[in-house]
Amino acid sequence: MAAAGGAAGESSATKAKRLRVAVIHPDLGIGGAERLIVDAACQLAAHGHDVHVFTSHHDKNRCFEETVSGLFPVIVYGDFLPRHVFYRFHAVCAYLRCLFVALCVLLRWPSFDVIVVDQVSVVIPLLKLKPSSKIVFYCHFPDLLLAQHTTMLRRLYRKPIDMIEEATTGMADLILVNSKFTAATFARTFLGLHARGIEPAVLYPAVSVEQFHEPRAYKLNFLSVNRFERKKNLDLAISAFSLLRSVASTLPPGDALREATLTVAGGYDMRLKENVEYLKELKRLVETEGISGQVKFVTSCSTSERNELLSNCLCVLYTPKDEHFGIVPLEAMAAYKPVIACNSGGPVETVMNEVTGFLCDPSPTEFSKAMLKLVNDPDLAVRMGKQARDHVVQKFSTKIFGDLLNSYVLNVHHERME
Repeated sequence: MAAAGGAAGESSATKAKRLRVAVIHPDLGIGGAERLIVDAACQLAAHGHDVHVFTSHHDKNRCFEETVSGLFPVIVYGDFLPRHVFYRFHAVCAYLRCLFVALCVLLRWPSFDVIVVDQVSVVIPLLKLKPSSKIVFYCHFPDLLLAQHTTMLRRLYRKPIDMIEEATTGMADLILVNSKFTAATFARTFLGLHARGIEPAVLYPAVSVEQFHEPRAYKLNFLSVNRFERKKNLDLAISAFSLLRSVASTLPPGDALREATLTVAGGYDMRLKENVEYLKELKRLVETEGISGQVKFVTSCSTSERNELLSNCLCVLYTPKDEHFGIVPLEAMAAYKPVIACNSGGPVETVMNEVTGFLCDPSPTEFSKAMLKLVNDPDLAVRMGKQARDHVVQKFSTKIFGDLLNSYVLNVHHERME
């Protein structure tokens, strides 16, 4: 399998080809993976393809606006199936839900030229029953590395799931990943695929820069945008802000730093136990640190609300460690805002240290030092913000993403025709 096979060199006849494309995603809510898959569907539709999105869950009150705009149909199958069994067996339930979606696509729809499978590879063998369809699998990160293997029972439970993940991933006609970091992790994790010469190609997620306008002002508000999940390490933003506030307490009345605030916003799903528990933990941390009056929580804000928050902040704090990619830094930089992020994972490939923001060790002390630099130099955030915008426009716009994705899809289909 040629992962990147000639992505930029298709013929003019191939360029003009209109394809029937199916996109299968497990749960079309609000998050970085969902943002990417929505952008993919939008861009493929914009390139003239007939796109259908299939999923096991789509809440029209909690989704990206494009999924209800009519740009492409969103078809839901299997929402009646459980997401867990007494908060256990999440992986098995996710597999069953996605397999049901794939089975419905297989039996109820005519053949698609290309099927883009997102996150859950177990459906690939089923979809391959129709040899007329080429399968593109987008791997955000190996699932086996995200799962817990803490006890013997869990290791026994995960062993067959992990084996299935590698075997089914290798059955895709083309594998895409979201960063060079993930590509390297993929090679280290799926040793069998690596030995067979199966290597993924990198397709960076993107951001629609047109939706962001140059802010009128840079207010002394720090913003964190992420899902309310423990792996997103949101307590780092709160602890760093608390350290910054401790500096403010030593300053004379009227100093600007005394007016600094922190807004913690992001995807929140009451169906998810971790979301509910983690938000409570964060609120308790805010109370313990004595900064309740300066910290605001915003759950599941709309795109327009998020853009307003970005417009009214000084910078964005991005706290996950070893994040596979991270769409939030791109959104922040597209909105002319510098980013303070951990010096690991995807942000290393998107944030230019001391140019479009700061890459720091994941500690409250280091984050607060970077925050203080922006507070002490009012023009620094403006300069970095403008450089950040230019950086995203040049390397991470939806047009660049869409053109590359379109070339991958056309080429993988063209290989079938040869």
